[in-house]
Amino acid sequence: MSAGLTVTGLSAGYGGRTVLHDLSLPAAAPGEVVSLIGPNAAGKSTLLRALAGLHHASGSVMLDGRELNGLSLAERARSVTYMPQTLPQGVALTVLETLVSALRASPVQGEASGDDAATALAVLERLGLDGLAMRRLDQLSGGQKQLASLAQAVVRGPRLLLLDEPTSALDLRHQLKVMKLVRELAVERGMTVIMVLHDLQAAARASDRVVVLSEGAVAADGTPEQAITPAILARVYQVEARVERCARGTLQVMVDDVL
Repeated sequence: MSAGLTVTGLSAGYGGRTVLHDLSLPAAAPGEVVSLIGPNAAGKSTLLRALAGLHHASGSVMLDGRELNGLSLAERARSVTYMPQTLPQGVALTVLETLVSALRASPVQGEASGDDAATALAVLERLGLDGLAMRRLDQLSGGQKQLASLAQAVVRGPRLLLLDEPTSALDLRHQLKVMKLVRELAVERGMTVIMVLHDLQAAARASDRVVVLSEGAVAADGTPEQAITPAILARVYQVEARVERCARGTLQVMVDDVL
C-alpha cells in the first residue's frame, strides 16, 4: 500500500465553472508539509475543498492507497480534516465544546471515548489556548477564532490535514508559532499537511514542498528553493523579485517591483 496523498487527473470547480484542469500531484508523504501558493483565483482553495470532498471532482485522490473520490463526507472525514478560511458565525458553544463535538461527530478511529475532553484540553494547551477553553466561540477575536479553528482541525489526528490560510488573521508571533506547530504535528503524528498560503516567506520557511498554482494548473512543484525562484515569480505573479539565503541559511523572498 502506498502511504500519503497522490492526486491524478483532478478536475474540479463550482457554479458550473471548471477551475482545476486535469491536475496531478506526485505523492506527498506522511509527515510532509506541502504549501499551495499562487495568485488570487489560481485554484488553491478549490483544490483544498476538492481534496476535502466539498467540491465535485473527477480524477483520482488516493490517501494511503485508498481512493477518496466517491466516499461519503462522513467516510472521508475519518481520515481527512479541513480548516476553512473562516468559521461559521453565531456559534454559542465554548471553545472546549467545539473540540469535543468535533471528536464525537466524526472520530478518526473507532467511537468517541470518555477521554475526549482531556484530548481536547491537551490540544488547546499545545496551542496556548487553554485559557480560552471556557470562552464562547462567538466572543473571540478574529485571531483567537482562527487558532480555535486550527485546534478543531488537529484534535482528531487526521491522516490528511487541509489548512486554508491558517495564519491570515494572526499577529507575527502567532504566525510563527502556528507554522512551527504544524511542522511538529505533521512529523509526530505522521500526517500529510496541505495548506494554502499567500505569504511566500512563510511558505519557504515552513514547507517541505511548495506547489505553485496558476490558472488551475501546476506551474511549479518542488522544494521551496526549486519552486520559489525569480523566474517563476515573474511568470506567475508578474513581479520582479530576488530569492536569496540569509546568513542563517533561511530562504528570503524580496519583491522589488511589478512587471
